[in-house]
Order: sequence, then structure tokens, then C-alpha cells
Amino acid sequence: MNTFQHVPVLLPEAVAWMAPAPGRRLVDGTTGGGGHSEALLERGATVLSLDRDGDALAAAGTRLAPFGARSILRRSDYREFPQRLQELGWDGIDGLLLDVGVSSWQIDAPGRGFSFQQDGPLDMRMDDRAGLTAAVVVNEWPEGELAQAFFRYGEEPRARRIAAAIVQRRDRQPLRTTAELAALVEEVSPRRGRLHPATKVFQALRMVVNDELGALEAALEAAPGWLRPGGRLVVISFHSLEDRLVKRFLRRCSSAELDRPEWPAPRPNPDHSLRLLTRRPVVPGEQELAGNPRARSARLRAAERLAGPGARPVGGGDELNQPSTDGEREDPER
Repeated sequence: MNTFQHVPVLLPEAVAWMAPAPGRRLVDGTTGGGGHSEALLERGATVLSLDRDGDALAAAGTRLAPFGARSILRRSDYREFPQRLQELGWDGIDGLLLDVGVSSWQIDAPGRGFSFQQDGPLDMRMDDRAGLTAAVVVNEWPEGELAQAFFRYGEEPRARRIAAAIVQRRDRQPLRTTAELAALVEEVSPRRGRLHPATKVFQALRMVVNDELGALEAALEAAPGWLRPGGRLVVISFHSLEDRLVKRFLRRCSSAELDRPEWPAPRPNPDHSLRLLTRRPVVPGEQELAGNPRARSARLRAAERLAGPGARPVGGGDELNQPSTDGEREDPER
């Protein structure tokens, strides 16, 4: 097994927005190799580090061992962070960090089946205890559901054509490896430009197998109820589907009023619980991109919990000012 290596993206920015300090309880929902967690712990916070990937959690455990009891690790999907907090007896947190998507190590490990750059099994599970694999999806799902998945999660314009080709192929022989699938997609959709034609199909399969948008939505919806006033929600996303979901959630929860053309006047927003800290997404600078090109599609958005109904015991935090640029970006493989 390869040694787990993962370069944390937007590390200084994420740490600044999380505002770690002694006495603050923070959750790193996708700890990976432990880079973000380590930086938060170095500033005195107590950190609950979660990850679905057993290899990632083992690597993080070794890296974070010097911090003793302030570092708590659990193998868990980040959508389950409320259950993990209840198990610890925590009644609130001062920050939740979500670094969404697949890690560089997972992409580069052929046996995990995330990438077509090296041949491997059609797996794509972030948690190898889960039952659904990419092989199950491509070999057993109906043609219509395949096409819908490729279009929705990969934004693949040739979704129907690719799905039909997969069904024709699997009727003769099941697809088993990443190389077989990538070659089939390339036959149906020849290469145009720098991206491999299978890029969006692989993205869609990965998101389906791991229910990535469902997990993100569940974690976002739970966050305001667990963040103390002044607590921070920081999300790093890597493609437009994730970023759009985060942006819409933050907009909904940071608007004091709702207004519709048919209403005589605006009405109070029952979901108003957050204050935006980043009006535009924070993106990596040139120096980070030079050292880690896979960070090119990263976007960070942050918000702060307001005091109000449903808020838990008072925390704290001052607003930061971090300029950035906006723009639609695409994540094939980071």
C-alpha cells in the first residue's frame, strides 16, 4: 500500500477563517492526511478529525499523535458529524471545515479506481466498507439512470450516447477496469481539447458512488444547529456543482428577509442563522498553484453563526477580510 500523502489546499486561508485558539472545539470533516487538522491543533484548538477513508485516517492519526487528547479521530462520513459530537458529549462547536471531494492520493492510487491515468478496478469508494462501487453502477444500472447520472453529476453533453455504448458493451462482457471504461468513452466521444473524454464520466461515477452532493447538503443543513454564535463554517469545493450548492445554502441562511413579487412586503427569513464572511470565493494564489496545480479549481467560502433561535452556547470570532476572484471552474481530477 502506498504511503498516504495529501497536500492541504488553501491551508493558510482555511486556518485564518476557522480562527483556531485554545479552548475552541473544531471539526475537520475531511481530514485527509491531517494537514488542516494539524494547523488548527498547532494554534491550540481541540479538533475532531473525520474521514471515510481508513488509510487517510491512519496517516492522520500518526501525524496528529503529538497533540495528545486535543486530537480526536473518528472514521466517519462528515454528514454524520452530529452523531460523533453526541458520542463525545459536545453540545456545540466553534468551527466546521469541509474540504470536499477526492484527495490527490486517492486519485494516484491505482487500486482505488478513481482515475483513468493508471489502470485499476472500477471501485471509486472513499469508504471501502460501502457496498456500491463504480463497477456496480456501470454494469447494473439501467441505461436511463446512467445517462441521467452522467449529465447531472458530470455535466456530460454526450451522456445518452455514452450510456448506450456502456449497455451495449456490458451485454457482451462486463466492464471491470478504469482503462476499459476510459477507452470505451473515448471511442464514443473522441478527444477534443486538453481534457480526456472520460473525465466527466469518471467525476459523475465518483460522486454517485460516494453520494457526495447528498453528504455535503446534509452536513450544511446540520451545521447552523451545532455552531455556537461566532462559530465558523468553512467549505472548500472543487467544481461548480459543489460550489453552487454551498453558495445557495449560504445565501439562504445569511438573508435576513425573503421577498417575492406576489408578496406585499418582505418577510423574515426563518433560516437566517449565518453571516457571510466571503462575499466572493477565495481561490489559490499563484504561489500555491505553482507548487500544487491540482488546487487550481479550489474555492473557499466561509460564514459565521449568528446568535438567535437554535443557537448553542456563545463562542466568538472576528470577521476577516480576504480578497479573491470569482468565476466558474471545473474539476476533472485534482
